Amino acid sequence: MARWCWCLLWVVVTLGVEGCVSAPATPVTQVPPTRPRAATQTGRASWYGEPHHGQLTASGERFDMHALTAAHPTLPFGTRLRVVNLDNDREVEVRINDRGPVAPGRIIDLSYAAARALGAVGAGIVPVKLTVLPSSR
Repeated sequence: MARWCWCLLWVVVTLGVEGCVSAPATPVTQVPPTRPRAATQTGRASWYGEPHHGQLTASGERFDMHALTAAHPTLPFGTRLRVVNLDNDREVEVRINDRGPVAPGRIIDLSYAAARALGAVGAGIVPVKLTVLPSSR
């Protein structure tokens, strides 16, 4: 019986000491900072104008159909985007100040002015590529 107790004590002590030992630390290497890649999204854009002109946007400002603004479902208010019309390669910079679009299958609702700059007023819905621009703050 005494021999059994000594074996059990040896196992407990061995396991206890083993748990205190840690693996050698791996050296930390400095990785040079990289410029973050611009976030992009492609999909279909629509536009909104006169019926909403002067109405409050989700951000609390009044919608101005003549301003270069847009509605996006998730991007923070104030985010600046480059929007490229993939049909004609025209581009415009807009600021997110509203939520939308409400129509399924669309990724952004542009103000009338932004749609006009892209040549999208007549078509109504155009394929676009959105690129988040770096903050100017």
